[in-house]
Amino acid sequence: MRTDPVLLEILGNKVTACAEEMSYTLQRTGRTLYVKETADFGTALAHLGGKFFAYPRAIGVSGFIDLDCGPAIRKAGALEPGDVIITNHPYESEGLATHLPDVHVIQPYFHDGRIVCYGWAFIHASDVGGRVPSSISPTNDELFQEGLLIPPLKLVRRGQLNPDVVAMIRANCRTPDANIGDIKAMLAALTVGERRVADMIAQHGLDTFMAAQEDIIAYTAMRAREVLRRLPDGTYSFWDYLDDDLATDIPIRVRASITVKDGEIAIDYSGTDPQVLASYNIPTHGKRHPWLTLRLAAFICTQDKTIAHNEGLFRHVHITAPKGSIVNPEFPAAVGVRHATAIRVNDTLNGVLGLAAPHLMPAANGGVVIPVVLAEHDEATGQRNVIVIEPMVGGMGARQGGDGVDGRDSGISNLANNPLETVEADASIRVLDYSLRRDSGGPGQWRGGVGLCLTFEVLKDGSAVLGRGMERMRFQPWGAQGGRPGALALTILNRGREGERDLGKIDMVLLNRGDTMTVLTPGGGGFGDPYLREPEAVLRDVVRGFVSIEAAERDYGVILRDGRIDEAATSRRRGNRPEPALRQPIDGGPARDAWETVFDDRRMTELARRLLALPRVARGEQRKRVVAAVVPALVQSKANDIAKVLDDPARQSAELGRTIERLPAPPRPVTGRAAE
Repeated sequence: MRTDPVLLEILGNKVTACAEEMSYTLQRTGRTLYVKETADFGTALAHLGGKFFAYPRAIGVSGFIDLDCGPAIRKAGALEPGDVIITNHPYESEGLATHLPDVHVIQPYFHDGRIVCYGWAFIHASDVGGRVPSSISPTNDELFQEGLLIPPLKLVRRGQLNPDVVAMIRANCRTPDANIGDIKAMLAALTVGERRVADMIAQHGLDTFMAAQEDIIAYTAMRAREVLRRLPDGTYSFWDYLDDDLATDIPIRVRASITVKDGEIAIDYSGTDPQVLASYNIPTHGKRHPWLTLRLAAFICTQDKTIAHNEGLFRHVHITAPKGSIVNPEFPAAVGVRHATAIRVNDTLNGVLGLAAPHLMPAANGGVVIPVVLAEHDEATGQRNVIVIEPMVGGMGARQGGDGVDGRDSGISNLANNPLETVEADASIRVLDYSLRRDSGGPGQWRGGVGLCLTFEVLKDGSAVLGRGMERMRFQPWGAQGGRPGALALTILNRGREGERDLGKIDMVLLNRGDTMTVLTPGGGGFGDPYLREPEAVLRDVVRGFVSIEAAERDYGVILRDGRIDEAATSRRRGNRPEPALRQPIDGGPARDAWETVFDDRRMTELARRLLALPRVARGEQRKRVVAAVVPALVQSKANDIAKVLDDPARQSAELGRTIERLPAPPRPVTGRAAE
């Protein structure tokens, strides 16, 4: 490194402070609740290659540290002082934007006629057009249904806002004033970044500032590798599931193998299902991408709490993402609900790291982020009022030595909840219940964090409620090392009233005045044998409302009478239970166990390999035919209870093998000397 270590520490803190000041500026000047309250935005400084050397530590979306602005910068053409690039195109930006509501801006920062770095910001826009209000629907099957596409182009030229681009944006969304307000907040943030970069160059000199960019990243990479060396060398594999793609009832599998060697990690997503005709695809362009590495960032930053957030976190991480898979889809695959798949990627990486180092990794988090959206007609303006009521999350998984965090899952971001008073002021609803969900955390020696419960009443006829990212309604968040899984998610119409109905996984529901909607999120998985939990901890959970008296006895063997532990009865209950089964690394619950008695890893990996060798347009139909040959009920009708439809596992497993063998087999890659 060329920079003096003391000066490097000073400049490292300065550039981080610059990125954070940009974020605070964006938040203070933002127009919409989802920006100024929920904080679905980001800011950073990028080096000349387009990767970030400075990223905030604790404000905005935490997960985008490894984004790449380079392709968008190159496609925008020659840049001059005062220019600002805008894009939301997942494919043209090569994965900078990953769904259309994420609008990104990039400004070159000049000094003496040369670009010295770039400022970057993004916001999640309330609506960018498309088929449904808020632009995100799981049932969209191609990108063009999801809204306005903005390839990398100049929003600002030489300091002047381009009125043609502004007019195009306004004409193609349901919330034009809100969108332009948030875009102007991003421009304000970029201006702050430009000013602070100029201050640093004036104080420390251009050469020092340029050298420090690489040295800051190199120092982070060195520290990150030291953390990764705590993982034992070897190869480990794990997989997890999305419940289905809503277009069919077939689960979607995400599979990862990691190979660890001396602090270098190679992640291979081979065996992951092909892209789907729904909006769960993650547009990564087949390269290292935040949505494919986020759990590693969390692991590194947990083990080294003062490490800087920049590209260096991932310098020793390498990715293989098969083209045409759900983690590397081909244009024009829909991508609106890509975060649901990204969360399952997160859980998969969590699981595979847990196999390598179970003492360092927790059980599964609740595994959902559900922005519950209300769309209503605003009679005063004639426009649609589109508002995120709450970003509903689950509880966090327990880990060795500690319970999961209750009602908080920061697995993919630092999103905050919206103050209810603000929500009720901005939307025609009344919130009836917003609380922690009892008995949702997975039982364990350390309990999984409990999920959330939200119930609200609609005050206006014809209101549309959308829930994107609804998952864990079939496959529970898994427990680890003897811990039990967390509870499933639920959505209920008119709970406790006439006409109560379990809605399951929804796209959009039209409600009238007086209707209520309840969303119950999953808890995190437990860690360790629940019967080893201290009885006093169980009593404390009951007093706080996290665990019911019935669950204390059923799950933990703790008998409570009159608010106290009955020690004799508890001792008898715990002493008389059957010997627990041999402890497995994870407990995914009965649905996962039933599914994998038929759809085992070896066969599903081979199925994915053969499907990816087919033409893109044929893969989805062939996948459906394979499943229909084995379990017709999954294709013909909704069958949420997997155990019921997998009623003859031996026969069905054999049929799966025969059906896969009938698909064309692609040639296997040649290795060793024959490849030379």
